[in-house]
Amino acid sequence: TCVRCSKNRRLRQKRVISERKLTRYFVDHRKVRVVGGQGGGGGHSFYSEPRKIFGGPDGGNGGDGGHVILKADQQMKSLSSVLPFYQGFHGEKGGSKNCYGANGAYVYVKVPVGTLVKEDGKVVADLTRHGEEYVAAYGGAGGKGNRFFLSNENRAPTLFTPGEPGQERVLHLELKTTAHAGLVGFPNAGKSSLLRAISSAKPAVAAYPFTTLNPHVGVVHYQDYEQVAVADIPGLIKGAHQNRGLGMAFLRHIERCRFLLYVVDLSVSQPWIQLQDLKYELEQYKKGLSERPCVVIGNKIDLAQSRINLPLLKEQIGDRVIALSALTGDNLEELLLHLRELYDTYVKTEKSRGQSPVRW
Repeated sequence: TCVRCSKNRRLRQKRVISERKLTRYFVDHRKVRVVGGQGGGGGHSFYSEPRKIFGGPDGGNGGDGGHVILKADQQMKSLSSVLPFYQGFHGEKGGSKNCYGANGAYVYVKVPVGTLVKEDGKVVADLTRHGEEYVAAYGGAGGKGNRFFLSNENRAPTLFTPGEPGQERVLHLELKTTAHAGLVGFPNAGKSSLLRAISSAKPAVAAYPFTTLNPHVGVVHYQDYEQVAVADIPGLIKGAHQNRGLGMAFLRHIERCRFLLYVVDLSVSQPWIQLQDLKYELEQYKKGLSERPCVVIGNKIDLAQSRINLPLLKEQIGDRVIALSALTGDNLEELLLHLRELYDTYVKTEKSRGQSPVRW
């Protein structure tokens, strides 16, 4: 039994990847060159059989080259598996007896949901839904066989054309986490602990700045089977919009969030200044970002100093404040109920605009 226990313990240790090791696998930028497959050349032949020597041209057309297609997949969480180069399969050459060459197979490149595709700095595609596709490079058209050039003026054409080369492009892929809610706060405010408490996500938790080095998404499940995705965004610091700390590398992940959960450490002096600084950083990064629907979460209410600061915080700000403790689980129910209210409002707004809300 002891041997079995130690073996299970070792297996668990293998499965748990530390946050710092995980950053090696989390990539949210990729430059990729894509080339469509070349079209197959047209066939060149003449039909011939006994007693029918001049049967006419019968060279078939070549097959089209295969496309390179980007496909959003919910199972993908990073761009780390995307290679720097992809090429579609070539089309086959046209054959005799009017046989057309086979088309080249498509090459599918799986990317995470929320991938932005840019070319020369311009956005050409935004893959925000599972299964959404974008043709990154078209395959070349197949060449024409000599049968194609048959006419009354030319009964024995010898002309045939080669296949066209596939389209070639250099694309920049950028991942922006797609979640309904974003946890925004300074390092050590307790965002990761809160995400652990309300979902099954397991971000690293430790008492030092920048514990979280890449975004984590946890899903909150409700009894009516609705699911609300909450993203734990790495902690911001003053000057983040100027690329200080983790800076803009993760500010862009907040852009996709439909509503924001500001996590404030109630145990520090003047916690309302944290909120002012957070909103300032968001507004400097993108105008209007700080004005999204939100709620202020006063964390660490289990501490004595926090209970003193709570009424002072409520006096200073106009937003709703939910005081809770991610560590002990106090008052998590109020947060979960309000989170659902924010989600339901978002769904109604999207439907009133004739758009379908993002589902998890």
